[in-house]
Amino acid sequence: MRTTILLTLFSALAVPAMAMDHHATVQADGLTWIAPAAYAPGAQLAVVKGDPTKEGQYVVRLKVPAGFKIAAHTHPNDENVTVLSGSFNIGTGDKLDETKGVQVKAGGYSYVAKGMTHYAWFTEETVLQLHGTGPQGVIYVNPADDPRKK
Repeated sequence: MRTTILLTLFSALAVPAMAMDHHATVQADGLTWIAPAAYAPGAQLAVVKGDPTKEGQYVVRLKVPAGFKIAAHTHPNDENVTVLSGSFNIGTGDKLDETKGVQVKAGGYSYVAKGMTHYAWFTEETVLQLHGTGPQGVIYVNPADDPRKK
């Protein structure tokens, strides 16, 4: 009897939470793109779900042109990267080095652990989908590489 009461209580508590956030859809043409301050000019960012600057899950898209580079940096939390179109080159270390790294093609995935120093460069226009748990951010190894300080 006690188990039945507890299950009923937890089930009743869970339903309102699921009803509030159980399903979401976003069409690509419905995204709002902005120029993110943390990246050099040319990058565009769209929030798909959540808020990457706050606690909780987030999903964002990053669109960059061919020739775009992201200097060595870290993130305060793990980041999951899926290449939706184009390709993305990622390397590890304190300085961007295009002779090292791995190319991730459309449909590919990359995991970047919290605090891992890495960099990226793009040889073609690319759209990435990034997701993880916030708050997320970009911390450049060399402060002079940070576009927010220019």
